[in-house]
Amino acid sequence: MIQFAVCDDDASLCADLSARLSNYMGDTHPHHITCFASGEALLASAQPFDLIFLDIQMAQPDGMETARLLRQQDSHSLLIFVSILKEYVFDAFAVEAFDYLVKPLEQDRFLRTMDRAMQVLAQRSHQHLTIQKGHTLQLIPLSQILYCEVLGRKVHIHQEDGQVFHYYEKLEALQQQLAGHFFRCHRSYLVNLDHVRGCSGGQVRLSDGSAIPVSRLREQELIQALLHHIKERAF
Repeated sequence: MIQFAVCDDDASLCADLSARLSNYMGDTHPHHITCFASGEALLASAQPFDLIFLDIQMAQPDGMETARLLRQQDSHSLLIFVSILKEYVFDAFAVEAFDYLVKPLEQDRFLRTMDRAMQVLAQRSHQHLTIQKGHTLQLIPLSQILYCEVLGRKVHIHQEDGQVFHYYEKLEALQQQLAGHFFRCHRSYLVNLDHVRGCSGGQVRLSDGSAIPVSRLREQELIQALLHHIKERAF
């Protein structure tokens, strides 16, 4: 599900932009839109957003300062400024804004921006594991995942930096999400083929020096999957 935020102290403009987003996304693309009347309210939200529309002229922190603070929080949201002021367009580069739309919004311009934004978000979705946990959205780069392990009703995502993220999910469902770079080496494990360094004696050796089990029946399949994966990366 794509999470949108609209931050504008004008309620009518929030409603207008929300309607444009809803019409653009339609019923076939799961999404949620949250409106904020101030930068302070947006910053206080614990919700990570995929795309944020920001007005500039607001009470402090204004839109530009809100964007700076979001980047300091290590937010990777796409930021799109919406303003009647054209003179701030160059300041937008400093906070890595995705685009700058001038009020009143031109529908064709809005649609072109959304088309580009959706392409970027689609590319990101293939490079990250997106996890919905309660009211929060967690994005974990696939490159950082060593392996996934199911314990009870929870899946534990073991990452390269030693962190372990866990949530309720079936390993079968996760396997479908991670098809391609990951292999089901055991009934309880999915391994990232990019981090496999060897396989012997019923163990898969990983790039961080750890090891996980591989079932006897899947050991040969793992070797074939790894060879195929290496060949694909070569091209």
